[in-house]
Amino acid sequence: MTTSITLWSAGQRNNQTEFNAATTGVGPDSWSVRVQRLHGGLSDGVDVVFINNGRLTLAVLPTRGMGIWYGQIDDLRLGWNSPVRNPVHPTFVDEMRRGGIGWLDGFNELICRCGLGWNGAPGDDGDQFLPLHGRVANLPAHEVSLEVSDDGLSLTGVVDEASVFGGFLQLTSVLSTSFDSTSFSIADTVANRSSSPADAEMLYHCNVGRPFLGDGAQFMTAAREMAPRDERAAEDTDGWQSYRGPEHGYAEQVYFYRPISDADGQGLAVLQSPEADKAVAVRFDTSALPWLTQWKNTQAEEDGYCTGLEPATGFPNVRSYEREQGRVVQLDAGEDVTFRLSMEVACDGVAVKALADEVDALQGDSSMEVHATPRAGWSG
Repeated sequence: MTTSITLWSAGQRNNQTEFNAATTGVGPDSWSVRVQRLHGGLSDGVDVVFINNGRLTLAVLPTRGMGIWYGQIDDLRLGWNSPVRNPVHPTFVDEMRRGGIGWLDGFNELICRCGLGWNGAPGDDGDQFLPLHGRVANLPAHEVSLEVSDDGLSLTGVVDEASVFGGFLQLTSVLSTSFDSTSFSIADTVANRSSSPADAEMLYHCNVGRPFLGDGAQFMTAAREMAPRDERAAEDTDGWQSYRGPEHGYAEQVYFYRPISDADGQGLAVLQSPEADKAVAVRFDTSALPWLTQWKNTQAEEDGYCTGLEPATGFPNVRSYEREQGRVVQLDAGEDVTFRLSMEVACDGVAVKALADEVDALQGDSSMEVHATPRAGWSG
């Protein structure tokens, strides 16, 4: 049995804000979905959809491009402690601030999208100046709906990235989770609704802090190649896999990877806690997301102790450079592309070891080529 519920569409909101087995007649008694609008401060007007599958709760932000604020499993929080404490309404984000990095004024999610037209560093692309990480994370969804089936929950949102003389890319995002699971998946379709060809880029900024991150935490992935983004990252190339504790004044280090896929075309990136008793894994479809970025940001706790596992269409360079390297998606008029990824939480040592063994099996007998300095064609 399946039931579909429109939460809002065409400017109309559903008056009902709480849904469960009793109100829908579908699924086990343990699940619930609640819609809340935040009030006060920079969060004023932000809509949050809390999806509880019976084990895992996700706080989804339709106001912020269908990003995921945080997850919760029992007393285990999935996310990070950004200096930006609460979700920021896009009204209060000036993307051109601080030379084009104002995007960071709203950055605090577990998962936020960088795209749709571009996803990288601020810079010039022809006669345009493109600020950091694109527009979609600061665009509200105008259609949001919930589907409940005997298997689980799905939340769909539609976000338009459009401008007169500036093209029209449309994101249709579907987040799905099974009842009582510790995982969820995302299927994002980006369609070119204009009459002309369009560039598209996507990077999933998957951000994790404590209790998964700490002194001795390990990053695990299977890859053919790895290279530091810049000279700062090259200072610690040998230590790419390990994390340190918080350090005041730490400058971020970024590493780029060419992932190895399994038989189903899936790449895998894992953050293992220092005690190896918990882990977060990100799986991604390498046919559309063929590259991976690791963001090490182990600065002071107060400043946002965090790491990012970031599957993407390319690397977070300025779009003009990525286009030169052939890593920008070209969509003809009416064409679309679908990006798929999932996140799962391992809550005990047995599940963590299974993920580590899976990474080892993917790497197999081949060794990862580790470049000691930035690789030509990867860093621009």
